[in-house]
Amino acid sequence: MPNFFPITSPLAPPPVGPYSPGLKAGNMIFISGQIPINMETKKLAGTDIESQTEQVLKNIRFLIEAAGATMGHIVKVTIYLKDLEHFKAMNEVYAKHFVIDPPARACVEVSRLPYNCLVEMDAIAMFQPIQTAESAPSF
Repeated sequence: MPNFFPITSPLAPPPVGPYSPGLKAGNMIFISGQIPINMETKKLAGTDIESQTEQVLKNIRFLIEAAGATMGHIVKVTIYLKDLEHFKAMNEVYAKHFVIDPPARACVEVSRLPYNCLVEMDAIAMFQPIQTAESAPSF
């Protein structure tokens, strides 16, 4: 039996295909590509890169927190931009979410993203929950 668990959050959009929004495997958390869907409106969060970047990072945070971690546990992010001309504006929003020790990352331009959005991001985090007497293994 695999030792990984799916991660979901009612605050983050459901997947647009046959995949998990996130998986927790040991002390690793893998967040699938998140697009800027706002679950309150069920629509793209705005038409500009700033509002879409903000929503993508919120969606990542919702999933990371559902796994019991924080944004500070993220070690790698991949960013997919529809237009690299948005790089500077995206960075300004991104920097507000990773103030101290930002994760490693890559950023690439792609020809198209789901729902014709402007940005998508995936993330990898490392997190070891604090063991309590109830969760500690017994020998």
